[in-house]
Amino acid sequence: MGRHWALLGLLWGAWLWAGLAAQRSTPSPPRQTTPTPGGATPAPKLQFRLAGYPRKHNEGRIEVFYRQEWGTICDDDFSLANAEVLCRHLGFTGATGWAHSAKYGKGVGRIWLDNLNCGGSEKSVADCPSRGWGNSDCSHEEDAGVICKDERIAGFVDSNVIETEQNQLEEVRLRTVVSHAKRPLPVAEGIVEVRHRNAWAQICDENWSSRNSRVVCGMLGFPAEKKVNRNFYKLSLERQQNQLNFRLHSVACTGNEVHLSLCSFEFYKGNNTGACKGGMPAIVSCVPGPLFAAGSNPQAKKKRRQQQQNDRQQCVRLKAGAKPGEGRVEVLKNGEWGTVCDDRWNLISASVVCRELGFGSAKEALTGARMGQGFGEIYMNEVQCLGSEKSLWSCPHKNITQEGCKHSEDAAVRCNIPYMGYETMIRLSGGRSRFEGRVEVALGNGGLGTRRWGLICGDNWGTLEAMVACRQLGLGYANHGLQETWYWDASNVTEMVLSGVKCAGHEMALSQCQHHTTVTCRKTNTRFAAGVICSETASDLLLHAPLVQETAYIEDRPLHMLYCAAEENCLSSSARNATWPYGYRRLLRFSSQIHNNGRADFRPKAGRHSWVWHECHGHYHSMDIFTHYDLLTPNGTKVAEGHKASFCLEDTECDEDVAKRYECANFGEQGITVGCWDLYRHDIDCQWIDITDVKAGNYILQVVINPRYEVAESDFTNNAMKCNCKYDGHRIWIHNCHIGDALSEEANRRFEQYPGQLNNQIA
Repeated sequence: MGRHWALLGLLWGAWLWAGLAAQRSTPSPPRQTTPTPGGATPAPKLQFRLAGYPRKHNEGRIEVFYRQEWGTICDDDFSLANAEVLCRHLGFTGATGWAHSAKYGKGVGRIWLDNLNCGGSEKSVADCPSRGWGNSDCSHEEDAGVICKDERIAGFVDSNVIETEQNQLEEVRLRTVVSHAKRPLPVAEGIVEVRHRNAWAQICDENWSSRNSRVVCGMLGFPAEKKVNRNFYKLSLERQQNQLNFRLHSVACTGNEVHLSLCSFEFYKGNNTGACKGGMPAIVSCVPGPLFAAGSNPQAKKKRRQQQQNDRQQCVRLKAGAKPGEGRVEVLKNGEWGTVCDDRWNLISASVVCRELGFGSAKEALTGARMGQGFGEIYMNEVQCLGSEKSLWSCPHKNITQEGCKHSEDAAVRCNIPYMGYETMIRLSGGRSRFEGRVEVALGNGGLGTRRWGLICGDNWGTLEAMVACRQLGLGYANHGLQETWYWDASNVTEMVLSGVKCAGHEMALSQCQHHTTVTCRKTNTRFAAGVICSETASDLLLHAPLVQETAYIEDRPLHMLYCAAEENCLSSSARNATWPYGYRRLLRFSSQIHNNGRADFRPKAGRHSWVWHECHGHYHSMDIFTHYDLLTPNGTKVAEGHKASFCLEDTECDEDVAKRYECANFGEQGITVGCWDLYRHDIDCQWIDITDVKAGNYILQVVINPRYEVAESDFTNNAMKCNCKYDGHRIWIHNCHIGDALSEEANRRFEQYPGQLNNQIA
């Protein structure tokens, strides 16, 4: 135990509290700062988190950060009123209960508060009577816990999960020895160094094993270690012997730890002048995941292509994360993707996922659908990995019972990734907060006097480009991509240095996107430079595929009933040549139910001042195009199409305990709340595809939500829905409806190569 106490001064002091607790669970974030009460003496600066195991994201052992040290609260005289105040500190609206006798496990360190006696209305726990800070007669067997209402305070966007986003290279690093050994980022080989008393210290390599190397590589974002050529370093290190400062020796890891602090080791005591006799500093060589292969040489590009092919064959993936190496965990079974329930989800199991995908060990194991809710089946529950498994499917787990889990319990991860330095090549200027501003990018290699900053031309700059910029900045998701930034003209940078930027949305940096080789900008004034507004949360729209399949039918509608639809351009072009008002149009009709499974409300891009009133239907359109409806041949050729403006975005229905926020009546606010859905019934205008000119045959029905990416979402890959479709000239059969990314690569090929129905008997 003494070794671990000494370690607190060495390796991320505050992280260790989270790391030790993470063996039992994932702790929760130290975020909210206590406001100063209305007296002359300011309240102490406090931070709060939930820790312990087993628990959900809104419950756990309550821990307080006071005077640079984490500690617990004793359960003596604890009450629901105490829990109410503490839950508000954590960003929840209130408490539903509390726990005594270390229900969530015993904490470590100080017991900061005892005999706490809040009334329940206090703004800060510092305003509540107690025995005083640090004055307690309790042991950690009496640590108190809280159970908070699973409802966030409006405007409180931080999750209650520990954000251990300190740069790993500030605490543990690999240092290259000789100049010609320096390679482009990431640094994957070198001497292992740890920070000690504001200086870097080395670890003696006596009895150093590959298991130790695996832990170090995992911390630094690498999935595996490889054998290192010690002789390459030996001669150079002999010359630097007087510069070495050994602090640790006898490190012994099992290889499954998520941090070096969890391994056993010993300190050199007193003067370490003669330390590590007969040995040398520990040297580690790591294997970068294909996504982080250094350089842009053909071999690196080949590795990335191989990784993309492997991704298609993977049995696990991450979805809806803002940064590389984070997201909701999804697993593949019988050709369909599903999620993992968060019961007993911890860092060890999360690390298996991270390494399987080419990242390092897990930094956080997130519970409670903190990366948004998935859809489809929930395949795994109570996953209990040992840490050495090559695949999550190899870990012991339980199958889901019908009443076992909901998608509100979907597990997610944040993995350690290598330091790439992308954030040093971009910055924002002029914004009201660090989350917004005009985008400036750096040119040059960063050497003294060689780097210059410039602007990006706003031509065609949109949401996908903003997503990459926000990711590169480390600021989460994109909220808006702006083509004019005259209101942020606060910088002396005036030169346009980049134009024609076109991103797919998954890139880690703008330098990986397409762009013009020579700057070509229609509007070179700085007011037309590109800008972004970033956000820590985002919406995620999803179409309910089974409803389309259940409600589809054909209607022959008289032309005299379609004047409004023609005005809204909801009919095929041949309708212009019809003999109005005689005749009819053949329409494929169906209902659409669009869910918001993200973590932020879906709001129209345009403000209500620019919404367009349509007299014919008597409503405002808040988006020009909200969905595309297409009928395609099996080879992808479009034979019929429709579009739907956002007639009205509103909350038709919501999940239990979720309140409706948007409705269109009386020029109301439009949008879709998290946990709600907007229903467009089959019997309203434009909820169709005009198939009057379509011949009998086998087709694919495709519906795409938010097709122009006008509104930012956490995940655009699930915005399309496809169905197999047989049309015999009189009747239509719709089947195999699914979200575009719900199937495996092989299952998608089978869908696209579907030979069609010979009769109306659909299996």
